Amino acid sequence: MYFAGNRGCFPVAPKPPRDNVGGGDRMEHPFLYEINTRCWLRGLSDAAGRAITLADVPDREFVFWKNSGFTHLWLMGVWTTGPICRAMAIAEPNLRRAYDEIIPGWRDADIGGSPYAIGDYTVPAAIGGEAGLKKFRERLHAHGLKLILDFVPNHLGLDHRWLRERPNLFVQSVVEMPGTFAQETVLGPRWLAHGKDPYFAPWNDTVQVDYRRAAARAAMQEQLLAVAAQCDGVRCDMAMLLLNEVFAKTWEHLPLGVPPSGGSGAEPPEGGTPNEFWADAIPAVKARQPDFIFLAEVYWDLESRMQELGFDFTYDKRLYDELFWHNAAGAHRRVVDSPRELLARSAHFIENHDEPRIAGQLSPVEQRAAALVILGLPGMRFLHEGQLTGARVKLPVQLARRGSETPNVELSKIYNDLLTALQHSAVGRGKWRALVPRAAWPDNPTATNFVIVQWQTSGPAFDLVVVNLAPHRSQCYATLEVENLAEHNWEMRDLLGPERFERFGADLASQGLYLDLPEHGAQLFHFEPVR
Repeated sequence: MYFAGNRGCFPVAPKPPRDNVGGGDRMEHPFLYEINTRCWLRGLSDAAGRAITLADVPDREFVFWKNSGFTHLWLMGVWTTGPICRAMAIAEPNLRRAYDEIIPGWRDADIGGSPYAIGDYTVPAAIGGEAGLKKFRERLHAHGLKLILDFVPNHLGLDHRWLRERPNLFVQSVVEMPGTFAQETVLGPRWLAHGKDPYFAPWNDTVQVDYRRAAARAAMQEQLLAVAAQCDGVRCDMAMLLLNEVFAKTWEHLPLGVPPSGGSGAEPPEGGTPNEFWADAIPAVKARQPDFIFLAEVYWDLESRMQELGFDFTYDKRLYDELFWHNAAGAHRRVVDSPRELLARSAHFIENHDEPRIAGQLSPVEQRAAALVILGLPGMRFLHEGQLTGARVKLPVQLARRGSETPNVELSKIYNDLLTALQHSAVGRGKWRALVPRAAWPDNPTATNFVIVQWQTSGPAFDLVVVNLAPHRSQCYATLEVENLAEHNWEMRDLLGPERFERFGADLASQGLYLDLPEHGAQLFHFEPVR
């Protein structure tokens, strides 16, 4: 789930001082691949002519992920969606029209329901159950990859047993109000609220957890610990909705106070201001699994705030928007103006299951440039199943089967070349610096179209990601931050093309590196001292 804009409506945490220098050779920059689990397994099963589950995924899948350089796999949608939510997904008119376009002649069996209306945090037997997930994770580990799963903290699906058994965990009203629904519970009838964010209609297949209640926080933290025991990280859906100030604003029209068990009056609100949920929950998980990764889906310029609360990585929706809408200068500013900590703890992407397929928005040459930007930055690099072959059809998450699409040969080659070149570079492994381009000459504004990132491991050699995002030729100078730069002459070789040059170290040190790239030019230069 996502919010399509960036409204600055909630408090933004103070930003740390700008310093775009990273460090360390440990894996600080994961490379994530998102897979739509249901559709992927269905595709494997159709191709094999038999049911494929998480327990018996073909070896070639693991080999592909490893050879592509991915470090983490996100299995989106492994948890159980119950019959109520699935029936709603089958009946909803707008969804039915989308199904008709994507899979003409679809059947009820092709609809799984929303994976974000979780009926139970268990793995359905049809995709392998808990045993299948455990085996899949072990095989990932054997290939050097780790597993990311969904955690949906804001709400649960209408099928979840807590609606009947523990209704006081949810936002509710003593009378019917917009956005609420009648629910029979062990405590009698209740009007429970559907999950929502502040700007859109409620998600009518969900119920809203009430984070103003200590019991609800404790129950969700316990659920998070159970999820964490089965994976190496979680992607937390709409994570910023749990912030105290966001939650209070969203639900101020439904304050605490519900009929207590067996009574007719109102339960008094719990006293005091609670800690932020994430400030308690994240350390609880990391106390058991220190290397566990928390990835937040977050918008509204609250990324720094979520990082302060312990998230390892947060969505970089602002950079996504600039790239999606062809705003070269905006993307440039996002990179050069971002504090080091924010940039290094952002998850950079140009596509995911919530967003339109990027192949329908950017031409192949534009996508090549945008892809090198997100892959060449520090932080989490993030690709989506289908992106590598130029898929153009955005799938409703309720589908359990996808239609067929012919791979785009040009885009497939582009991504193959990018992934191959990156593995022969220091990108994602060494020390990094986001460089600030300088004008090539007076009255030439095109330096603001560049994104340039320098990477270096041990030794004098280094790599330079250089992208011109503009639809026209652009020029700039880049000041390289390399020790003893003037003491060597340098060969610079493009790992993505045939270009090879030699440059005098003294000139590079005194003047900088002159760059002149064509429209949407994207190059990955490897620099070696000339012997």
